[in-house]
Amino acid sequence: MTTTPLAPAGAHPAAKHVAGTAPAADLARPDGSPVRVLVVDDETPLADLLSMALRYEGWQVRTEGDGAGALRAARESRPDAVVLDVMLPDMDGLEVLARLRRETPDVPVLFLTAKDAVEDRIAGLTAGGDDYVTKPFSLEEVVARLRGLLRRSGAAAVRNESLLTVGDLVLNEDSHEVSRGGHNIHLTATEFELLRYLMRNPRRVLSKAQILDRVWSYDFGGQANVVELYISYLRRKIDVGRPPMIHTRRGAGYLIKPGEPA
Repeated sequence: MTTTPLAPAGAHPAAKHVAGTAPAADLARPDGSPVRVLVVDDETPLADLLSMALRYEGWQVRTEGDGAGALRAARESRPDAVVLDVMLPDMDGLEVLARLRRETPDVPVLFLTAKDAVEDRIAGLTAGGDDYVTKPFSLEEVVARLRGLLRRSGAAAVRNESLLTVGDLVLNEDSHEVSRGGHNIHLTATEFELLRYLMRNPRRVLSKAQILDRVWSYDFGGQANVVELYISYLRRKIDVGRPPMIHTRRGAGYLIKPGEPA
């Protein structure tokens, strides 16, 4: 299996280079959607590095460069975990944490800091931080610590290897059974493969070319409308009479996400 580096060596002095493996994609929110992480650091190259590493895990990442932006982002996106630099331009990380805890008391917070004195670590943990990483750090270590925090907090869990879940839609890869809201749904082999691909990538827009390559394993050329046809088949079986889960992004592709009541 080919591995992909998370970042070029020496890209930022605070982050040590590591070689990444394939995306884990086994850690998800209870509804099957990707984990959400908020990264707060005023050093843009470092924030970009962290963001790339976390997205490589299949997680959704939002970055902010100051405390005010972090608090605004936390209210808007409701992250499952926060990576928070102690030194920010408008307020220190301890103040950000205090304000954050008033609105989202349970979100796990991983502190980043250039300070490695024991007193600084104790201050961060005493203030309510859940873990602490000093610069320079390895991206691999940050990811590992976040995975541990997410599992312990209950914000995310390891998926059953054979069970895919998005909202009330459940697909069993072993038995090839599909149900929504407890009602069994019969699918053809091709419909099943298309739905499986969508459900392995919840909330991610997949292009017709990607779907053709993964589900049919070759390029249909001018027959790309076969994707539209099978999407319509799935919608009739999955969405009719229920809040829709399969959505079209015109000019981009298709995605699946939990249905939202009208």
